[in-house]
Amino acid sequence: MPQSAPFAPVERTSFEQEISGNKIKSYLISILVFFFLFAMIYIIAEVYTGTGSILFLALGLIVAGGYVLTSYYFGDQIVLKTTGAKKVEGKTPKELYLKNLVENLAFAARLPKTPDVYVIESTELNAFATGRDPQHASIAVTTGLLNALDRSELEGVIAHEISHIQNYDIRFALIVAVMVGLVAILSHMFLRGLWFSGGGGSDRKGNIGLLIIVGIILAIVAPIAVRFAQAAVSRKREYLADASGARLTRNPEGLASALEKLKSKNKGDMNVSEAESHLFFDDPVKSNLDGLFATHPPIEERIKILRSM
Repeated sequence: MPQSAPFAPVERTSFEQEISGNKIKSYLISILVFFFLFAMIYIIAEVYTGTGSILFLALGLIVAGGYVLTSYYFGDQIVLKTTGAKKVEGKTPKELYLKNLVENLAFAARLPKTPDVYVIESTELNAFATGRDPQHASIAVTTGLLNALDRSELEGVIAHEISHIQNYDIRFALIVAVMVGLVAILSHMFLRGLWFSGGGGSDRKGNIGLLIIVGIILAIVAPIAVRFAQAAVSRKREYLADASGARLTRNPEGLASALEKLKSKNKGDMNVSEAESHLFFDDPVKSNLDGLFATHPPIEERIKILRSM
């Protein structure tokens, strides 16, 4: 059988459509973050100061715009820092081996620039890619992954992460990660403020009650809605990256074998924020809510699909 036959169902146009879709979704989520910030700042200002003036609207605009831009340009560095990732300089044989593997796969994927490579000290087997586009991308792997996988398995995982970069999943995932964290923070601030102020800092009647109700609804519903959306989109991205990575290496068994090792060895106890967990190759934080908010497809299903190629 020709080597390309197992990958025939995955057409090139479908990958291009996914890339285009990711770009559009990234812009839409940026706009959503902007308006959500603006609305929350306006409601907080109106409820606690009694002034929905141009000053506060302008302040909301500046803060929202600044947050979106900061997240877009520096969000990847924030993620790398909070996960404890250290940049690989290639000073040891294993580091050099990892860098060469990333360079080779980046070249095969025709990325415009080789991603920066990072290592996270952890016994867990995991990895992630981050950045705003293929020109500004990074890949981080745990020391546990580097030590436990053979070359074909590690190549499969790196190809998976390279595919996230190639398909612009990293931009979408970065903005979603920032958004989830932001929604949680604002919601907590608003509800906590209401609790300690006894319903707002203003004695005015009229529309203030309606604003408080709207604020409470946003504070409760928004984090849940965002998590559901994050989980659904993230699961689809993982399937696509598995297929893209297998197409890149022409060896789906390497990635399937790596997933089997992750399934048997990982405990899911990495010190990672829930807002960042969907960036990883495998869910780094196992919890009782995984059934509702699982950001990764079942490993058994991923292995089954890879071995059916």
